[in-house]
Amino acid sequence: MSEYNILILSAGRRVELVTLFKNAAKDLNINSKVVAADCSNTAPALYFADKMVILPRIDDPAYVDAIIENSKKERINLIVPTIDTDLMLLSKNQNYIFEKSGAKVLISSEQVISICRDKIKTHYFLEEKRFNVPKLYDKDNENIDFPVFIKPVDGSSSINTFKVNNKEELNNYLKLIRKPMIQEYISGEEYTVDVFLDFNSNIISIVPRLRMQVRGGEISKGKIIKNRLVIDEVTKLMNTLKPIGHITVQLMLVANDVKFIEINPRFGGGAPMSIQSGANSCRNLYKLLLNEKLTYNEDYEENLVFLRYDKSICLKDGVIQDDKSDNI
Repeated sequence: MSEYNILILSAGRRVELVTLFKNAAKDLNINSKVVAADCSNTAPALYFADKMVILPRIDDPAYVDAIIENSKKERINLIVPTIDTDLMLLSKNQNYIFEKSGAKVLISSEQVISICRDKIKTHYFLEEKRFNVPKLYDKDNENIDFPVFIKPVDGSSSINTFKVNNKEELNNYLKLIRKPMIQEYISGEEYTVDVFLDFNSNIISIVPRLRMQVRGGEISKGKIIKNRLVIDEVTKLMNTLKPIGHITVQLMLVANDVKFIEINPRFGGGAPMSIQSGANSCRNLYKLLLNEKLTYNEDYEENLVFLRYDKSICLKDGVIQDDKSDNI
């Protein structure tokens, strides 16, 4: 019986994602091993995978070769990145990795990654293609209309992102942020949109999630809403950009106007919400590995509210112990 094995890189706290891949394989009745990799042996997701792998840090010159070595050893079919700092390296090396190991990397082209990893490039791409975006300010502009929003050009997880109310605050934040981006501050409904596209950039699903509450840059409370305006605008964007795999789009809905904020070409932390609503990217990836033809659908349930929470696990001598949480 053929195996369809998955390697999840920088697994960290992605317990839900690891579990959802395992559940998808079980539901499809296929033989699969989900391997979780990280540079730290205390990454919680490692202990929920079928196999754990410890890799060098991403900035280690041996990182790519270690991925290849472990992909060959574990007979990996698909490599799934989960963090921004991995993306350009993997995109540049995806053909090399495939040639050496036979494992496909779930990654968009270098051109797409280059646009998405630099938020100013993202802004100008969106502007050029006539999508609505917040106004962009030069840091030396003396006529900034406050409040504004400042963030790093290449940042992630909302680290060093701030609302700025005046010139004095702006000057202080400019000292903190090495490569800043300054945009008009807009208020409205904030959406994260999970998009899944096949290996030929055909859209399979688009799931808007209203961000009800955010913690540490990740959604902690969200609601699935089939907002037609959002779906239509994201469809246009995906058909223009042409990424592949699971893509996360951030936008603001102001009255009847969609303003795009950023595009993350990977599984976002809140992706399990969309997967559990029925837009199952994990199942879809297995089906693509099985050479099934997928078509666009909206067969997911809306008006579901997801509330995320933390849960601890206990290790003793590197082995996970029985769950004691019921006794707390």
